[in-house]
Amino acid sequence: MKISIITVCYNSAATLETTIISVKKQSYKNIEYIIIDGFSKDSTLNIVKKYEPAFNGRMHWVSESDKGLYDAMNKGIAMATGDIIGILNSDDTFYSNSVLEEVANFHLKYKIDASVGNIIQHNKDNKVLRVYSSRFWNPDKLKIGFMPPHPSIFFSKDIFKKFGLYNLGFKIGADYELITRVFLKNNISWRYSGITTTLMLVGGLSSSGYSSYNLISKEIQKALSINTVRYSPLKIHFRFIWKLFGFIKR
Repeated sequence: MKISIITVCYNSAATLETTIISVKKQSYKNIEYIIIDGFSKDSTLNIVKKYEPAFNGRMHWVSESDKGLYDAMNKGIAMATGDIIGILNSDDTFYSNSVLEEVANFHLKYKIDASVGNIIQHNKDNKVLRVYSSRFWNPDKLKIGFMPPHPSIFFSKDIFKKFGLYNLGFKIGADYELITRVFLKNNISWRYSGITTTLMLVGGLSSSGYSSYNLISKEIQKALSINTVRYSPLKIHFRFIWKLFGFIKR
């Protein structure tokens, strides 16, 4: 079983090397590593070229202008030849050197379309800020604004062939829409793996303040609407309250 890992980057010289090293150190070797660069102006490409030989033909990359993060992810998915596809952001790392081996074994055991796991969010000082777990998640939670941590999800490539790629009509919520489309609308087979997959540096696209919160709230509602899912706008807008009171637990 081949696993394709996709990293999207733009001017990521400060963090990309650590990300690449975490892929190179994986004990599971039947992988391909795809880097989609948005035509960086810093030394990002120098880092990519530095490590390319170490992958012995298993690294593939492009550097060109794109329409944003999700367009770049779609390019990576189109290039992927693996049975399973995962996303590793350019400022994140795998939690351990055995993550991909654990994921491969889990998918082989259960023959599923997708697995969801856990991530650990930390700051630049490596202080753990949150353990973001999918343990109590299920697709109905999408109706109240909760999805599993995106970097912890590993999809069968066939899912993208059957149900399509990330929707470029979203600014920061295309991952939410994709997850709604496949998990809730099309009821794919999935399991909680219990695997902590990723160490995630905080400060991403959808975690930058009140205006971002309002935007993602609107895009969550848009994602549910276009997939004909009934929901309460009030519960979406005040989803932080349900989180505080542990509402996402079964």
